[in-house]
Amino acid sequence: MAKESTAPAKKKKKKQRKQHRVLTVFFTVFLMLFMIGVVTAGLVAYDIFTDVGILSFGPVDTSKEVAGVDYIDLDSYVANQSQTTIIYGYDEDGDEIELARLHGTENRIWCGLDEVCQDLKDAVVALEDKRFYLHDGVDWVRTIGVVVEYHFSQGGSTITQQLIKNLTGENSRTFKRKYSEIKNALALEKHFDKDTILEAYLNTIYLDMGCYGVKTAAEYYFDKTPDQLTLMESAILASITNAPRKYDPIVNYDNNRQRAVECLDDMLEQGYISLEEYNDAIAEDVHFVGVHQKKEEDEEDYEEVEIVTESEVQSYYVDYIIEQVMSDLQTTYGYSESEAFRKVYYGGLKIYGAVDMRVQSIMEDVYYNRSVCFPDEEDSPEDPAIQSAMIILDYEGRIMGTAGRIGKKTANRTLNMSTSSRRQPGSSIKPLSVYCPAIELGAFYWSSMIPNYGIDLRGDGVIWPTNYGGDPGNPGQLMTLDEAIAPSKNTVPARIVKRLTPTVCYEFLRDRFHMTTLEPADEDYAPMAIGAMAYGVTPLEMAAAYATFGNGGLYYRPWSYYKVTNASGTEIVLEPDRTPERVISEGAADVMLHLLQCVVNYSSGTGYAYRIDGFRSFCKTGTTSDNYDKWIVGGTPYYVCATWAGFEYNRTININYYGSNPAGKAYKYVMNKVHRGLDDKEFTYGDECVKKAYCAETGLLATSRCYSVETGYYKADSLPGYCRYCSGSRLETETTTKPGETTTGATPGTTAPAPTAPPTTAAPQPTEPPTEPPTEPPTEPPVEPSGDEGEE
Repeated sequence: MAKESTAPAKKKKKKQRKQHRVLTVFFTVFLMLFMIGVVTAGLVAYDIFTDVGILSFGPVDTSKEVAGVDYIDLDSYVANQSQTTIIYGYDEDGDEIELARLHGTENRIWCGLDEVCQDLKDAVVALEDKRFYLHDGVDWVRTIGVVVEYHFSQGGSTITQQLIKNLTGENSRTFKRKYSEIKNALALEKHFDKDTILEAYLNTIYLDMGCYGVKTAAEYYFDKTPDQLTLMESAILASITNAPRKYDPIVNYDNNRQRAVECLDDMLEQGYISLEEYNDAIAEDVHFVGVHQKKEEDEEDYEEVEIVTESEVQSYYVDYIIEQVMSDLQTTYGYSESEAFRKVYYGGLKIYGAVDMRVQSIMEDVYYNRSVCFPDEEDSPEDPAIQSAMIILDYEGRIMGTAGRIGKKTANRTLNMSTSSRRQPGSSIKPLSVYCPAIELGAFYWSSMIPNYGIDLRGDGVIWPTNYGGDPGNPGQLMTLDEAIAPSKNTVPARIVKRLTPTVCYEFLRDRFHMTTLEPADEDYAPMAIGAMAYGVTPLEMAAAYATFGNGGLYYRPWSYYKVTNASGTEIVLEPDRTPERVISEGAADVMLHLLQCVVNYSSGTGYAYRIDGFRSFCKTGTTSDNYDKWIVGGTPYYVCATWAGFEYNRTININYYGSNPAGKAYKYVMNKVHRGLDDKEFTYGDECVKKAYCAETGLLATSRCYSVETGYYKADSLPGYCRYCSGSRLETETTTKPGETTTGATPGTTAPAPTAPPTTAAPQPTEPPTEPPTEPPTEPPVEPSGDEGEE
């Protein structure tokens, strides 16, 4: 039986489909024309009624209402676009250099239209919207054509419409969204000119690899600025935005090449370039500089692809700039931590860092490369190997350089031990907690005679503390301050703290020297006298405190940047507070500076081995119990440096392998290199500090009857009285020298001329520390280290 013919049925279905398509096109066109009429009528009515004052709309919250009655506030959207923050520094010639770029997923640096070459502007217009300069925001011919042929499944948006999508993030394929987009595009072009719209578009398009806008893309792909691009490079960039991962010129070169040629074809056809320029561009050998981390991913996930380059790992200095700027934003503007983070990473700031590139380079060579001072990790007898941190400041608080730890830095904003790690300071705290308050408060003088013997805190006959090696000292041996500080005696500071009280010493550290890491438990004898603190201090705060001795008693909050501006540089967002605070008198600071020079100038001084070649210097070393921590804090007329060495978790340092003080070794090596080539310079002193001869037997100012005379430094307004106890005489050429004192440095051993006679009215006589402290000692003994704190 023959099959029934199906031809009539097929023809009927075909005819029905054709009729359906015709009806669909008709109604779509009708709908589009109706929409055009509605939008146009609405805009005309809006203009009429606002002109005569019938309608008056307030400001539109563009972040919430994209399709509102008013137009999109382009300026507001642009201001809220995520932009890349750039941190700058200055080289040795004072030229500005880029240190780092900070951004989240959007790496964007805004550039003006005058910073974009004409070829790139023409390429974008020719490829994306050839009637850009003719339409009023919507290309109706193109829109209707796309609707008829693709039913919204293909694009037909103008540059203005694409800009609205970039700004609002609205990209759904619905009639409602399209209506909103068209309405806003028409309104946008009524309030902004073509150049403003094109500039915004070029800065908001996504060009793969985290590059938002043509500036970061030009730098990433070609290492050029947008005004340096060739015609072919311009066509390549213009071709990416349609589908960024698909047309990425490095990942998918062939795709991009095909589209770039199409772009050149359009430019030639539209009269932007000549045939000769076209041929030259086609023949150009393009070089790419961007490096991609290859990942097998869907094109939809292209934004997750990372860029991996060495330059992305910032220095410890840059890390600290970020931390300080974020902190200052919170203090100045009341930002939360997350708000400050967004401002730094998305706010398009320009941050001008204060780093000294030469100093930082020297420190990084020693610490990152483990050169000279620290053995290679694989050669270390311990696992993990020893750690160390260092920071250098000038005398006005500028951080010159910082090294956060030993070894190559592998990540950003990691632990910086020079600014964030608290370590017990040992004897390096004594100048701040003991000797300085003693001088400043007039309780002791340079020549005060103090027994080299501990104190009985509990009244049970137990004497605390002992000196290095368990030496209890000798109650009959009296020591002046310089004799005690140079070899780092523990007994003398304990007696001074007993006289001052731990509370006074603690408050001096907290309020005068701005030590922020102290704990309530530190208000005790052991923490103040020998540095056995609950947690400790940071190298940064130690360096800032010691700087007061070299600048006449002024405290400067350490700062790492000069200023922060907005992206255009027209507004200063932040400047660090560089106002000095007087925390001790100039006289006390100068006396302390002389005392600390004894540590390096006396052969008995613990810093004698760490003198800086060719420069006057001062320092104080520190060692904690069981050799857990080694410190040195010191300086020259140029800089002050704090260095710590030890292990991340308490562990005894092998001094037979690392040397008696690995911190001192690193300090001397770095500071010598830093000072190489610098002009000779002296410390400066004010007139509040005077040099006087004193009687070596009594500690009082010397007269002609004193037969043993030495010299010391005193606050001019706080002097001991003249000696009235000596009856002997001395030869005019007789000199005395401190045990172990050298003939160089700030405290000469030669005798100053004695006054011919004491003044008519003698200065007040000094008093020895009382046998009991002004307040009752604690009922429990101080928290002592497990062994005697000692020095090298």
